[in-house]
Amino acid sequence: MACILGVDGGNTKTIACIATLDGHIIGSGRSGTSDIYACQSVDAGADEIVLAVEAALAQAGQTRAEIVSGCFSLAGADWPEDYADLQNALRARALGQTITVYNDAIGALRAGSPDGTGVVIACGTGGAIGARSAAGKFWHTSFWQDAMCGSELGQETLRAVRHSELGIEPPTTLTARVLEFFGVPNVEAVVRLFWLRPLNPPSHLEVSKLAPLLLTEAENGDAVAQRIVRDHGRRLAEYALVAARKVGIEHTPFVVVLNGGVFRHPGRLLKDAVIAYMRASSPGIHAEMSRFEPVIGALLLAFEAGGIAVTSAVQQAIESSLPAADLFST
Repeated sequence: MACILGVDGGNTKTIACIATLDGHIIGSGRSGTSDIYACQSVDAGADEIVLAVEAALAQAGQTRAEIVSGCFSLAGADWPEDYADLQNALRARALGQTITVYNDAIGALRAGSPDGTGVVIACGTGGAIGARSAAGKFWHTSFWQDAMCGSELGQETLRAVRHSELGIEPPTTLTARVLEFFGVPNVEAVVRLFWLRPLNPPSHLEVSKLAPLLLTEAENGDAVAQRIVRDHGRRLAEYALVAARKVGIEHTPFVVVLNGGVFRHPGRLLKDAVIAYMRASSPGIHAEMSRFEPVIGALLLAFEAGGIAVTSAVQQAIESSLPAADLFST
């Protein structure tokens, strides 16, 4: 049976979904990082993608030969040579009669934009920002962007707690939250977690889990937390405006898709900071949280690349057959 493949590949996980031509998702799979820079080679990244795809195919009862169109929205698809090398590697592994590769920002944009145009700010453990115009021109920040979102918010939280302990920053409620998070009695003990021989500090993923604590304390009125969150929002907005400018939509009405776990926090401060800064130069923007996980954006792009219209019936079929939420947990 002919099927469609969508893959979202990131630095913490790779997700694959298989759908029928009428939009029903019949299989999903997950593997580790497929970022070709983190994996150190294109082949290693492609092999990790295969693991997720094979799991999805097994659940769907399908084979690679039945994939009509595959779209791969990938962290690490940054430069033109990355696209070419990944397409060749994925084609060699028979992952679709039609194979399309995008940076992971573009899949995240399609997941939240009704027509796939506009700007996306995806903010999870890491971040991805990109834009696409109605003419199909797209641009993404890739290596232009500093490491931001959950990882950096966690690092900023730790920095604020250290500085508060030293009297550089004023007292902050973040201190108590960080001590509780790590289960230690004082700030020096937190520092020792990162510098105790032999060095085995908490991972970037664990540090990123401080981001929700930061956002909560900002919402509760802590001045130090609020400064960090507002500054981060401004910086995200600056990159988002660059993306809009690069594809020629900055001064036109466009949708801004907010995607990722950091934006799913119930607080408004980060979201409001991003939108307020962007509206200063692009007053016609419309912001909305993404309806779907980025892999669904990749699936929609695969339908379109395969020449299959994404009708309301197809969209309804996809929405009615979404994988369980635990597939996407980090």
